[in-house]
Amino acid sequence: MDTLKNIMVAIDFNDSIGELMVYAEGLAEKFNSKIWVLHVAEPEPDFVGYEPGPQYIRDIKAEEYREEHHNLQEVCKNFISADIESEALLIQGSTVETVLDEAKKLNIDLLIVGTHKHSFLHNLLQENVSLELIKKAEIPMLTIPIDEG
Repeated sequence: MDTLKNIMVAIDFNDSIGELMVYAEGLAEKFNSKIWVLHVAEPEPDFVGYEPGPQYIRDIKAEEYREEHHNLQEVCKNFISADIESEALLIQGSTVETVLDEAKKLNIDLLIVGTHKHSFLHNLLQENVSLELIKKAEIPMLTIPIDEG
């Protein structure tokens, strides 16, 4: 059976990324899959209009994105065996739509996300991304409870 060609792990840098990668790597080994590690960066509200922001702000943002992309590449290198094909994606946009759009574009067979075991208030604010994905995704999803210590 070779149905899991493409696995996407949607990460937030606050997640216990290692826990998510253990699952992704195990499945990728078993099914000879490619792992796509996706992080959605917040869209920059100042840049949504037509007015370009001041150059120094754009430089700071560009530097932040470079750093985030580098961090994502490090995640692939540190958590995923070199025998497994993996790619880091950093995309700006609204989280749920961006994850689902990319999953569709890349023919993702399984989406892996972490769900947080935090305070009630944090759940109200954070869980909506996982819940929205669960409601809207048209592909199988694996949600992994993450306990930040």
